[in-house]
Amino acid sequence: MIPLPLARIAEITSGALAGMADPRAVVRGPVVIDSRAVEPGSLFVAIKGTRADGHDFAAGAVEAGATAVLASRPVDAPAVVVGDILAALAALATAVAAELPLATVIGVTGSAGKTTTKDLLARLAARLGPTIAPVESFNNEIGHPLTVMRADEETRYLVLELSARHAGHIADLARIAPPRIGVVLNVGTAHLGVFGGKEAIAQAKGELVEALPADGVAVLNADDPLVAGMAGRTAARVTWFGRGPRATVRAEEVTLDERGRARFTLRTPSGTAPVALRLYGEHAVENALAAAAVAYELGLPVAAIAEELSEAEPRSRWRMAVSDRPDGVTVINDAYNANPDSMRAAFGALDALAGGRRRFAVIAALRELGEDGDALNAEVGRMAASSGLEALFVVGSDAAPVLAGAASVTDGPEAGAPPGAPQETPPGGPPRTRVVHVADVEEASAGLTALLAPGDVVLVKGPRVTGLERVAQALTGGERQ
Repeated sequence: MIPLPLARIAEITSGALAGMADPRAVVRGPVVIDSRAVEPGSLFVAIKGTRADGHDFAAGAVEAGATAVLASRPVDAPAVVVGDILAALAALATAVAAELPLATVIGVTGSAGKTTTKDLLARLAARLGPTIAPVESFNNEIGHPLTVMRADEETRYLVLELSARHAGHIADLARIAPPRIGVVLNVGTAHLGVFGGKEAIAQAKGELVEALPADGVAVLNADDPLVAGMAGRTAARVTWFGRGPRATVRAEEVTLDERGRARFTLRTPSGTAPVALRLYGEHAVENALAAAAVAYELGLPVAAIAEELSEAEPRSRWRMAVSDRPDGVTVINDAYNANPDSMRAAFGALDALAGGRRRFAVIAALRELGEDGDALNAEVGRMAASSGLEALFVVGSDAAPVLAGAASVTDGPEAGAPPGAPQETPPGGPPRTRVVHVADVEEASAGLTALLAPGDVVLVKGPRVTGLERVAQALTGGERQ
């Protein structure tokens, strides 16, 4: 972070010094919301959450080395007291962003793939200069300003992930650190119930390109009609990525290896180069192309782009993380979040990775789908039950639509069937998918453990709030995070 004295922070945030705070004391960063992450010179932001109140940890944060606390009420420590913590965070980050003389701000949004694209782009930009990018999915009104404030005078590229939970949200985030390059990946069904339709989602995602200056660049997915339609909403120059002929940065001759990882020829106006991704699933091609298109605009040679894409490993947790147990069981942990589009992509990756091996899946009902929620969850159930699974575990008390959809494929639900129960084999075909409805992740873990044999493949995919990553961790022996 750019060093700032407490008096300046109070001025920026319209706050008041309290707790015997020294106005000349300097915050050098990082700015943190977890007192365990405090370092000497930090600013600890006391956020009141549903399970804990940061104000209760203020004194401990200062004892651990924080210069002061950003608080909404007086605490037993040096503090800058403000009326609205989130507004103060935004104001402070805006001031920091304005003092970054060398930084090119790059914003990434879309219904799916933001974090993977951001991770790839951060790797590519780092080839050109000091780069700051969010930790995992720091993409909201808290994580976004925290990421911006990690930057300093040496930062050359600031790669930011912008999420939209309502109309105007992306526009608000873009005002904190105005982007010069904006990437829109896709318009899908994530948060469909919040927005009310894909057109409304497109309207919200397009706020990113509207924020670009005339000398900026909008990097748009040529294969997504709703994204392509955003070209008319920006004063910036438009460049296209995708697989079709309209894309100036595109993938040709896409194939998948035996592990479901994509290989393709990366074509740019300056030439071509082969790419062999280490990321799982064909949907990763879109993310790689978006990152490649930005890197091309930044001046990175196509050979260097291809090299970096081919060497990139997954950086963020629980996103197509593939683990192989000693007994040959493969666990795909894609449990960070889920929507209908990402669910289809995950099952596509499972199909490519599993080959002829027995396959299992653990899923849960999707959230925030609005009045179409039951129908979309039923479609998820049908898709899962049609994916050649040995068994499908559906977790949670709200699973009825998923189970109903699965039952329409299996000709009758076996929800609640005990693990290991025999399956009926249809004449001339493979065994039907056994559908098992379980109450929680512990029951799912126990049921799967009883069924798995060496060489099997398991996909774990569901909304973040359901905590399905604990199933994957139980199966692989990983620690709960």
